[in-house]
Amino acid sequence: MISSLSISNYALIKKLQLEPDAGLNIITGETGAGKSIMLGAVGLLLGKRADTKALLDKDKKCVVEGEFDISKLGLEALFEEEDLDYEASSIIRREINPKGKSRAFINDVPVTLETMKTVGLRLIDIHSQNESIQLGNKSVKIKLIDDFAQTTKELQQFQSDYQVFSRLSKKLTELLEEEKNSKTDEDYKKYLLEELAAADLKAEEQAALEEELKLLEHAEEIKLKLSQISVEFDESEIAINDRLKEASVALKNIASFSKELETLSSRFESATEEIIDIIRDVVTIQDNVEHNPSRLEEVNQRLDLIYKLQQKHKVADVEGLITIQNKLESETLGAINLEEEIKELKGEKEKMERQMIQSAETLSEKRRGQIDTFSSSLNGLLAEVGMPDGHVEFVYKRVEPWKLGIDEIEILFSANKGIKPEPVGNVASGGEFSRLMFCIKYLLASKTAMPTVVFDEIDTGVSGEIAMKMANMMRRMSENHQIISISHLPQIAARGQAHYFVYKNNEAEKAESMIRKLEPADRLEEIAKMIGGENPSDTARNSAKELIEMK
Repeated sequence: MISSLSISNYALIKKLQLEPDAGLNIITGETGAGKSIMLGAVGLLLGKRADTKALLDKDKKCVVEGEFDISKLGLEALFEEEDLDYEASSIIRREINPKGKSRAFINDVPVTLETMKTVGLRLIDIHSQNESIQLGNKSVKIKLIDDFAQTTKELQQFQSDYQVFSRLSKKLTELLEEEKNSKTDEDYKKYLLEELAAADLKAEEQAALEEELKLLEHAEEIKLKLSQISVEFDESEIAINDRLKEASVALKNIASFSKELETLSSRFESATEEIIDIIRDVVTIQDNVEHNPSRLEEVNQRLDLIYKLQQKHKVADVEGLITIQNKLESETLGAINLEEEIKELKGEKEKMERQMIQSAETLSEKRRGQIDTFSSSLNGLLAEVGMPDGHVEFVYKRVEPWKLGIDEIEILFSANKGIKPEPVGNVASGGEFSRLMFCIKYLLASKTAMPTVVFDEIDTGVSGEIAMKMANMMRRMSENHQIISISHLPQIAARGQAHYFVYKNNEAEKAESMIRKLEPADRLEEIAKMIGGENPSDTARNSAKELIEMK
């Protein structure tokens, strides 16, 4: 329910404030006064697009804001789904700045136009003669049946099952595609893994092999050089080691004469011991180095294998090859696990499909159980709104499961006797369709919590007794729902619990659309004008009074 509505700087509206009654609100006014402009502004709260052409003052922003009492609409789940804070009294605001940039807010939280549309359409239902396209939407037709049959519980159960089934189906499709792709190169991966496994690679072996290769390739040169060094230091007649030892003894003999000599002697002795130790290592290496052609060939072959594998897999070291080997092993194991996962997922999907079909059957049964009642009730109401030969049929068709069940509904309509009913969008005129939708919403009003319903000149083409019946139907609808009716008929205006008059103020430089709530005397005068013209007679005033007082 709209608690308040404010519009500023939109089209011909400079500033407008409205606090509709909780029941039946009537809006009247001359053609062109601005009634359609008001609906255009309300459309902004439903996510409709707008640009700077909508601004009355091009230097100021346009703001449309509505406060809604949503406590009875059961929108908690919707707000949670849209990641919004639910408040029983919620505010929706739309702003358009002079540069044409649009901003939308719900409870002061910025939202997208799509979110605003999703929420807004659950708060306001604008009905005009141009809505026949709605009944071409299969979701809209199903929702009409669901609202009448009150299938909320059954629909929620089905949609919960359908969502789980859809999620499992999607996951299974992805796994089957993954399995298909993996099988395409499974043999090649198996070959690569076997090749790497056969190589029996060790993380540090490449560096060790490359160093050993250098020794093996230069063994004779190394052995010769080391031999020359060992002879010079330890085996010649004037061996360097012996001379170093003699020098060390000489320094020790004079070390006690000064601190400096003592330090020098100590350093020389340490250096001599280090050199002698180095020469021992030289001899050891010399003894170990040998020319070994068979080992040289073996090392070369091993390194060739490593280099080829690195080039093949485009890596720089053995560690990279081992990483690839581990990955291939995981993928091979993963392929085995994938088969098991697919098998398990197929079982889950089949089980959930049975559960989903069962909940869909329950939902469908409840819908089909109310179709005849819905159509017969509608056919009865059509006569009351001036279509005595009007006939509606709901044709049920079972389909593959979709988001709203296993049903599709086609609405067939004929306004004339003896004419075969056809899809309503193809045969109903604007006025006929308008009255058909009015009857549908009248029936649904007693079944479900509806948003604020706006009837935009739904009474076009009717008068007299039919207009009176529609007015009474609106009044009954308003007992449980907020109704706003833009009308040009006095019969309907007289049944309103609040009456607003839209007019143009031409006193300023630019014409402005304005609205005011009519007090009882002004209301009577306005209805009299609707009956008898701009200067109503006393007879017209008496007729207006009778209409207002009529029960």
